[in-house]
Amino acid sequence: MKSLKSCVEPFWKLESEFKGLEEIVGIAGPEDAASLENFKKDITVLRYKADELEFSTLLGEDADSSNAILSINAGAGGTESCDWAAMLLRMYTRWAEDRGFGVTSIDTTVGEEAGIKNATIIIKGDYAYGHLKSETGVHRLVRISPFDSNKRRHTSFASVDVIPEVSDDIQIEVKESDLRIDTYRAGGAGGQHVNKTDSAVRITHIPTGIVVQCQNERSQFKNKSTAMKVLKAKLYEVQRTRKAKDLETAYEAKKDIAFGSQIRSYVLHPYSMVKDHRTGFETGKSQAVLDGEINPLMEAYLKWVKGQESKPR
Repeated sequence: MKSLKSCVEPFWKLESEFKGLEEIVGIAGPEDAASLENFKKDITVLRYKADELEFSTLLGEDADSSNAILSINAGAGGTESCDWAAMLLRMYTRWAEDRGFGVTSIDTTVGEEAGIKNATIIIKGDYAYGHLKSETGVHRLVRISPFDSNKRRHTSFASVDVIPEVSDDIQIEVKESDLRIDTYRAGGAGGQHVNKTDSAVRITHIPTGIVVQCQNERSQFKNKSTAMKVLKAKLYEVQRTRKAKDLETAYEAKKDIAFGSQIRSYVLHPYSMVKDHRTGFETGKSQAVLDGEINPLMEAYLKWVKGQESKPR
C-alpha cells in the first residue's frame, strides 16, 4: 500500500496545485502585477516538481526499488588507478549520504601506496539500484598526477559494477558442493582483533567462477552470511538477465579496464569536464560531480535507455 501510494499521490498533489494555479490565472487581471509575479514563481516550482515526477517514471523495472551492491576495481596503472578507485568510492558514498541512504562496507583492499585496489559496499535506500545501475562500466580519469614529481598528465581507469540486493523472500538455490570457502586474516588499521584471527571469508562459486569476500565484521559467521547474500545477489543477476551470452559480453567489456572501453570520462586537466560517452551528456562541474552531484548524469542515462527501448528494432 505504501509503495503504491508513493507512485500515485505525488501526481494527485501536482494535479491539485496545477488546478489551483489555473484558478489564480482566471481571477487575476493583467493589471494585477503582484499576483502574476507570484504566479511565475509558483509555475517554476511546479515545473521542477513535474520534472522530478517524470524522472521517477523512468524507474519502473522490478529491481529498481532495491538496495544496490556496488563494487569498484582499480584498473592497470598501479598507484594512479588505486587512487582513482578511492575517489570513485568517495563520490558514491557522498551521493548516498546526501540522499539520506545508508552505506555499509563489505570488503576493501587497500593499495600498496595509496587508494584502494577494490571495494564492495551496499547502498540502502529507496530506488538505490534504479539510480546506480547507470554507473556500471569503466570510468576514465585524466589529470595532473599528484604522485608524479614531474607533474605530467596521467590517465587512470577503474571499473564499477552495480547489482540489486535480493530480498529474503527470493529463493536462490546454492549447492554446498558448488562452493569453495576460504578464511583468512582481515586487513585493516590494527587493533586487538584485526589480523589475529581468520575472520574474513572468501566464497568461490565454482560453476560460474563468481568470487565474493567479506571482512567487515569481527565474526567469521557474520562475514560468511554477508558474503553469501552478495553471492546470491550476483547469481540472481545472472538468472535475471536470462541470456548468459549478454552477461558474458558485459563482463568481458569490464575485464579490459583500459582505453576505448570507458562509459564516462572525468577530465581535470587541461580543462574541466565530465562526459558520458553513451548519452553524450557533459558538464564542466567536474569537482561537483566528484563530490557526489551525479544525479544529472543518472537522469540522462535513464532517459537515453528509455529512448533506445522505444526505437524500432
